[in-house]
Amino acid sequence: MPSSKAKSRTQARAAARLAAVQALYQHEMEGTAIPALLHEFHQHRLGATIEDAEYHDADVMFFDDLVKGVTARRDEVDAAIAARLATGWSLDRLDKPMRQILRAGTYELLARQDVPVGAVINEYLDVTDAFYERREKGFVNGLLDAVAKDLRS
Repeated sequence: MPSSKAKSRTQARAAARLAAVQALYQHEMEGTAIPALLHEFHQHRLGATIEDAEYHDADVMFFDDLVKGVTARRDEVDAAIAARLATGWSLDRLDKPMRQILRAGTYELLARQDVPVGAVINEYLDVTDAFYERREKGFVNGLLDAVAKDLRS
């Protein structure tokens, strides 16, 4: 059984992942500059209660790494995803939340060797639950698994 410290770290990272996907979505929709976006999330979202929805305390350094890393390495991340999409599909065909889930997961597989593949995939399946129904979880699972084989084998 994990210690309470390990459990709270896991929850803080899970909250960071969900917030990172939300921040990346906002960045794509509104073009908000990354420093301003990080500031907004640090001050007003992470650990806050908004419209009766409680945002868990997030691992802020992990959140920042995901948002900055996806942005800085976007071409590399997008290429890794595109290589595993079905023929005739492009990233542009995916809806915006799905793109951000896949980008964050792919970045983590690419740059965060400290996080096991299984943990990355499971965590982004949980993030997917926040946005979608069951069918999309299968898509995220299959795509991130294929990307993981490319990046970590």
